[in-house]
Amino acid sequence: MRRRGLLAAGAAWNVATWAGAQTPWPSHPITLIVPFAPGGIADITARTVTQAMGGLLGQPFVVDNRPSAGSVVGSAAVAKAAPDGYTLLLMSNANAVSTQLFKKLPFDVVKDFAPISTLGYFDLGIFVANASPLRTLQELIVQARAKPGRLTIGCITVGSTQHLAAELFKTQAGIDVLVVPYKGAPAVLAALRAGEVDAAFEILGPLLPQVAAQAVRALAVTSSQRYAALPGVPTVIEAGVPGYAVASWNALAAPRGTPGGVIEALNRAAAQALGLPAVRQRLLELGVRAQASSPAQLETLLASEIQRWSGVVRAAKIQPE
Repeated sequence: MRRRGLLAAGAAWNVATWAGAQTPWPSHPITLIVPFAPGGIADITARTVTQAMGGLLGQPFVVDNRPSAGSVVGSAAVAKAAPDGYTLLLMSNANAVSTQLFKKLPFDVVKDFAPISTLGYFDLGIFVANASPLRTLQELIVQARAKPGRLTIGCITVGSTQHLAAELFKTQAGIDVLVVPYKGAPAVLAALRAGEVDAAFEILGPLLPQVAAQAVRALAVTSSQRYAALPGVPTVIEAGVPGYAVASWNALAAPRGTPGGVIEALNRAAAQALGLPAVRQRLLELGVRAQASSPAQLETLLASEIQRWSGVVRAAKIQPE
């Protein structure tokens, strides 16, 4: 009964949103360009939420994966697309970071996109191998201060959220450690379990099975609140690094110039989809905290993330490509 009610509401949006136009919106499928490879957390999050949104709006979403460094290829395609509500972007903190990693982008991250809504936040963890003598994050910090430059922290590629989170941790914890980037999460996990690195920064979701199997241990989570599935694991702030909070995020955006009524309809559909128990449960299984926002809140988030990570990139002395 509730689903039929939501579908009816979605149909009402179509007529009201596009009043005065020759064809009600949406009258055909909506393409969501996901600038990440299929099967990852970002991709599954996008598919889960937009499948529910499609039911609400009365038209399906078609996911078009266009992975590339810094999300540049997919983002450029959306920036150049017609602002008619039929081509959307899965935006993320990678878009904020890309402004500092590239000398010149084929679009303006702030000016060329119309924010719609955040979809969710996924937290990171600081992990050690199960056999590691380090039992707490404070012990890691104490050892790093006692042996400057000796401790190693693994992460994925330079410029990734994991890499920048590790660099930010170095600065805010006041320690000198060597951050070692690997090509992907499997390589990081292998290095951690083999003792090649002392600790690792990685997205929580994919490593939860490793924690459950007692292959690795989580010393802390990087968000401002504890992770529900790991209630006994403190945040980095609780572990003694004031003000440290990092979470990756995903959101929806459209080409700038998309009609306000369409943005409003998409925003409402996203909020309702993220409120559905089945959607929230699926995202929770991925380690994603479902959270919608207003377009203005997303715009503020993007601006703040650009400012924040620009400082981290400079401090890490990462040269733009």
